[in-house]
Amino acid sequence: MEDNAVILDYLPLGYVKEDLSTFKRKPIAQAIGTENFTLLELTPKDEVNIDIHENVYIGAGKRDKINRVKGKLDFNNLTATSRVELDHVIEEIILAHEDKFVEFFNESDSLNTRLHKLELLPGIGKKHMWGILEARKEKPFDSFEDINKRVHLLSDPVNILVKKVKQELDTTKEKRGKNKYRIFTHVPRRNRDNRPPRRGRYQRNRRD
Repeated sequence: MEDNAVILDYLPLGYVKEDLSTFKRKPIAQAIGTENFTLLELTPKDEVNIDIHENVYIGAGKRDKINRVKGKLDFNNLTATSRVELDHVIEEIILAHEDKFVEFFNESDSLNTRLHKLELLPGIGKKHMWGILEARKEKPFDSFEDINKRVHLLSDPVNILVKKVKQELDTTKEKRGKNKYRIFTHVPRRNRDNRPPRRGRYQRNRRD
């Protein structure tokens, strides 16, 4: 479940491809949850202003700007604007929850006998992994800056995390090898006929 989401794109007249007149089309917002990076389709309330990168409340109880959560959104159905903004918004969320992601570097362990969770991150090989493990033995990391200073082979931990989250969200590419493992996201299954994913538990948050 997501309680808050960041707006990726806001379409005050809805999707252009909808077979409806301009008068009948309703506003739509595409967003990403701040807890599990869930891609979502939202229906804003009437006569509200919504900005791209705005954080909106979508949980239970009173909502200021969102009428209802229509459902989960597949990566393939993101608008061009949403795709452009996705990396920036993921980075904003990671930076806003720095403690959570620093904890991942501090506490990650082996996934199986041959693969460590740290190796699931893009660009992280055995040398990087051992560098992280040795550094955190001395003392836990306390920030991204601390990771960057103490693990010399690791250039930009935030950028690595952004790439991993986007890699997990991108359902247009087949996942093989270590790329098939997800750490930070829950991606909806795609229907056989490529229709939008079924609307599941997020309907419980509907506000008419």
